Amino acid sequence: MDITAQWMRGGTSKCWVFEEDDLHADGYSLDVLLPRLFGSPDPRQIDGVGGGTSTTSKAVILRPADDGEADVEFTFAQVGIEEATVDWGSNCGNCSAVVGLYALEKGWVVPTGETTRIVTRNTNTGQIIVQRVPTPGRRLPSVPDAHMPGVPFPGYRVGLGFQDPAGRTTGQLLPTGAPSDTITAAGTTLTVSLVDAGAPVVIVRAEELGLDPDHYESWGPAVELQLEALEHVRRQAAVRMGLAATAAGAARAIPKLAIVAAPTPADPTCDVNVMMLSMGRPHPALAITGSVALTLATRTPGTVLHDIAGHTGGSTLWLRTPAGVIETWSEENEGMLLVGADRTARTLATATIHLPGTPGTAVAAAASGAAPRGAHHD
Repeated sequence: MDITAQWMRGGTSKCWVFEEDDLHADGYSLDVLLPRLFGSPDPRQIDGVGGGTSTTSKAVILRPADDGEADVEFTFAQVGIEEATVDWGSNCGNCSAVVGLYALEKGWVVPTGETTRIVTRNTNTGQIIVQRVPTPGRRLPSVPDAHMPGVPFPGYRVGLGFQDPAGRTTGQLLPTGAPSDTITAAGTTLTVSLVDAGAPVVIVRAEELGLDPDHYESWGPAVELQLEALEHVRRQAAVRMGLAATAAGAARAIPKLAIVAAPTPADPTCDVNVMMLSMGRPHPALAITGSVALTLATRTPGTVLHDIAGHTGGSTLWLRTPAGVIETWSEENEGMLLVGADRTARTLATATIHLPGTPGTAVAAAASGAAPRGAHHD
């Protein structure tokens, strides 16, 4: 069984990009097929194309849209590493950045001027994301030259604008109806904000975790020691937000958890210090969907972030991350709010992925007897 795919970097993530028809040609469930392609379950993903980390075990499945509202539709898949699972519960903003570039490179969208606007729809959330890619002379530059924090080499600049992003997963910007709530973990009661925009996010004050706001560089080791307690907080939040019936049933990918603090007075380069957790581990930079939630939280009175950075009041927000400072922006567009950030993206390789044996056999075996879609167990 051979599957054509493109390997692309979007922001600070890498993802395998598939056209929908290529994956569905053999009629097998993607919940079975994708883990086998990526080599899961295995922390190394040694017999697959996964990279063994949450930022490199991702897939984007896309197709041209046919309804006149969007140019491209895409579905994001977070593929499990140590489990043969796929989480479809949210989108990845970094991987979203590959969609507009892919459409331009494949000729699905024709450049229209110095900047080409590609309207994309994420099917996980129903979110419209307006992407802007520079196309001087109505073509992609021959050599990508845009830089961003967390990536040592340039790519093509992609502006991502999430259109009216509030409540795309739960139906409300504040799923509990309150700008702040309390959650108890490991005997400590924390004040949190539960926000849904771009992706559901739990926002926690660094000080309440015993982290020193004046020494952001020291957060990493201290957070590592609290991962179990923070996972308990995140799972409780999932229940409060209506994302799971029980804490045990909470998905690994959502909600995400962000630890925030005000910058020191001596640091004028950012509005907020942020460390985000993704798939149970500190994110090396920042989930862009999560940054959208942080941006709207800053604009919402009573949230943890509004208390820290609500005074900024401008159209841009500067977020310090482990990889550097990231800028988010908000603007009105035809009566709708766009919230977003600039990323870079680049195609790394075009590949044919091989699965051994008779089509479907290895795939079904990897899922412990799961049947192909449309098949039945006797």
